[in-house]
Amino acid sequence: MYYLGIDLGGTNIAVGVVDENNQIVARAKAKTPTPCPEDVLCEALASTAEEALKNADISVDDIPYVGIGCPGTVNRDSGIVEFSNNLGLHHFRLRELLGRRMGKEVVIENDANAAAYGEYMAGALAEAKDGIAITLGTGVGSGIVLDGKILCGCNFSAGEMGHHVIVFDGRPCTCGRKGCWETYASATGLIVTTKEMMAHAAKDSPIWKIAKGSLDNVNGRTAFDAMRAGDPVGKEIVDTYIAYLGCGIANVINTFQPDILCIGGGICNEGETLLAPLREYVQSQIYSIHSTHQTKICRALLGNDAGIIGAALLGR
Repeated sequence: MYYLGIDLGGTNIAVGVVDENNQIVARAKAKTPTPCPEDVLCEALASTAEEALKNADISVDDIPYVGIGCPGTVNRDSGIVEFSNNLGLHHFRLRELLGRRMGKEVVIENDANAAAYGEYMAGALAEAKDGIAITLGTGVGSGIVLDGKILCGCNFSAGEMGHHVIVFDGRPCTCGRKGCWETYASATGLIVTTKEMMAHAAKDSPIWKIAKGSLDNVNGRTAFDAMRAGDPVGKEIVDTYIAYLGCGIANVINTFQPDILCIGGGICNEGETLLAPLREYVQSQIYSIHSTHQTKICRALLGNDAGIIGAALLGR
């Protein structure tokens, strides 16, 4: 048996054919044609999916359904993308239109939820009864899987943990609130913190040399590289970032007490340089500090494939 998963992003459409062992055996990729009419988007999704099936040397008759993860508020019951600001979609009848085009049942889910489900089925959360996946990118993405089921809430918007406020009246967020976790813990937030703290550092310090004398060259690695170079400014920035990240994770653990919480995104390329002090910080902050059983905090395993695999397995 083969399954088809589509990860619909604001920039790219990524499709994979997944086998019974939850492995991607064939792929296809295309640019997301946005903004565009609904039928144009559906055609792009279908043609990319058909290319992936061809690359796997199978046809649409060889898969039981089409699974797709889409950013925004996704109503799995109705098959409608109620809103996606990244794609400019409002009340988009994705299941109906794509199903008609491909002649197949379509199962849809929010992209972060699909990625979390991928980690739950085949990645870092595979041994968990209750698991949570956090992705640190431009924002903070998150998905919650409890007892094998994706938590979606009464309006299919549950799990937006990046919009927990951790600093009252703090940095403005694109959601309209101030002080949201993602404004501090995302890769974007780390860059903002780095620039803010560099502005008060001596211009001959290692971190300024790493940035080649310009704040325009600051990225998510700058502070970590400076810390490794022995710069106390870099160390202070990294410690501040870990505190922001850990504050939100402690909130998540206090709320859900998952067996495993995995973290993905480019920042996690730092590995234990990030995760070891993060675990120590979180352990000092959680309510269940004296419990014998604690949430395991680890790195996500599937990377960009999590959304494809999760989408492919939604119908299972």
